[in-house]
Amino acid sequence: MGSRGVITDKWSMRVLWACAIGSAISLYFVAAERQAQNRERMLAESLKAMEEESRNAADA
Repeated sequence: MGSRGVITDKWSMRVLWACAIGSAISLYFVAAERQAQNRERMLAESLKAMEEESRNAADA
């Protein structure tokens, strides 16, 4: 009867580690996606600023 508890503890520990590793992987992908979105937004803003500068220079 005591060995059943050991097996259960081992498997619960494996499930816990699997959940922890899965959470870490998903957090990594979320961070990478947000970084890509921020980079894209910064590029779009700088492009818009350059277009406004060129428009202002052409008008002057």
